[in-house]
Amino acid sequence: MSRPSDSMRTVLDRLAQEDAGLADPTLMPPQHARALSEMTNHRWNLDLPEMAEARTVIHAGMPARWVVPKNDRGTDAILHVHGGGWALCSAMTHEGAARRMAEACACPVLTFDYRLAPDHPFPAGLSDVLSAWRARDPARRWSIGGDSAGANLSLAAMLALIEAGDPLPAAGLLFYGVYGADFDSDSYIRNADGPGLSRAKMMRYWDWYAPETKRGNPLVAPLAAEDAALAALPPLYLNAAELDPLLSDTERLVARLRALGRNDAYDLVPGVVHGFMQMGLALPEARDAFARSGEVFRQITA
Repeated sequence: MSRPSDSMRTVLDRLAQEDAGLADPTLMPPQHARALSEMTNHRWNLDLPEMAEARTVIHAGMPARWVVPKNDRGTDAILHVHGGGWALCSAMTHEGAARRMAEACACPVLTFDYRLAPDHPFPAGLSDVLSAWRARDPARRWSIGGDSAGANLSLAAMLALIEAGDPLPAAGLLFYGVYGADFDSDSYIRNADGPGLSRAKMMRYWDWYAPETKRGNPLVAPLAAEDAALAALPPLYLNAAELDPLLSDTERLVARLRALGRNDAYDLVPGVVHGFMQMGLALPEARDAFARSGEVFRQITA
């Protein structure tokens, strides 16, 4: 059975101490769960990488953060969609992630506050992502990316653009995403109790976001997309965490892409849990994952 790496275990031990007694956010009223997620993510947004520019803006009517790294190449930009089970987190909880992505990819990152479930279930969040995409600055070449539910929304947005015949991102960066709702997959069973994200939590996030009757829609669960739509996607970079209930989602998506003759870059990061890239302040694997995504991104957009 797989185990956390030494560095991951150190972080997990720290979290067990710092978060002792905190309630499961998926069993709380959403507004309380969001406050908890803001509080617990604050620790990952200290000693942030210094940017050439970092400011709060309004983008497509939504509060957003625009961060520009000192090594900006001047040509590209990334629309980043934060994770949090479609229900939690914000541009501020993912400030550290946005800055590390900006540095790694050598371009600005724009991350924003889309509407959250269960107050605003599907398709509200996806509609906001598409609005943010369509309001992009035409002076730059744009890509899209996100983590977890943000990867789901990023991939769904690309599928929606393909369906509409609209211009696509230059690249997609998809980190440990949720792409289907098969709670009996190998990884859901193997990592049912976490650590961190569990099978039961993920099932409740799904219930908040979309009822079972909508989970056959590719814009809800992108693994339901037809081959032609997947084949039409821009170049992708995907990663997955070994100790994650969602691992099988990425493995299945990668298998389908490979079967279509695509050669999208994919990395399985051993010994880490879901959400590990949020932990860049303390976890070497997170910093390495950003560096790797930047390496692939620069190759794609060269």
